[in-house]
Amino acid sequence: MFKFVSDYLNKKGLKDPNYSYLLQDYDGDEFVCFDCETTGLNPKVDDIISIGAIKIKGNQLLTSEKFERFIKPKSKLASESIKIHMIRECDLADAKDIDDVIVEFMEFIGNRPLVGYYLEFDMAMVNKYIKPKIGIKLPNKQIEVSAVYYDQKIGLIPQGNVDLRFDSIMKDLGLPRLGKHDAINDAIMTAMMFVKLSHKA
Repeated sequence: MFKFVSDYLNKKGLKDPNYSYLLQDYDGDEFVCFDCETTGLNPKVDDIISIGAIKIKGNQLLTSEKFERFIKPKSKLASESIKIHMIRECDLADAKDIDDVIVEFMEFIGNRPLVGYYLEFDMAMVNKYIKPKIGIKLPNKQIEVSAVYYDQKIGLIPQGNVDLRFDSIMKDLGLPRLGKHDAINDAIMTAMMFVKLSHKA
């Protein structure tokens, strides 16, 4: 019932028919894992400065089809965020405009299911730009890897205390940490988590 109402509202709210493909049920076997780096942690006032995404097919990461874009922020970079992602304003001198990047991002993901770590935040950030453009938020199915990990671990831990920190999950799954912290590396590592968890399931 909820899906019926949601589908109806999305069809009614979509103001650009060029994006009607987002509303179609996905019948393929690919997923898209993505991550955003931002000027801060408040979607209402902060901006995206980079998006990294990668397609997943079966147990393979399609690295040849990765998506990586840097974006000129409309707000000033916070020193706290620079310490995390190491992206400075001078590094974004030749970056693209968010309006162009968000269109490329929607074309890249299509109507595939979306995978992420702390996905709710990343969805809020991209929807901040997508909804004004097409009239609706992304309707794609969403898969939170920390929730998948929690569901698999909770029955094995009597105390019920599951460590959901990114590094802890990576270590427990025996996955290698990639170099610097950035959107595309985080997307790839999260995709590795998803593949490993899917295989275990």
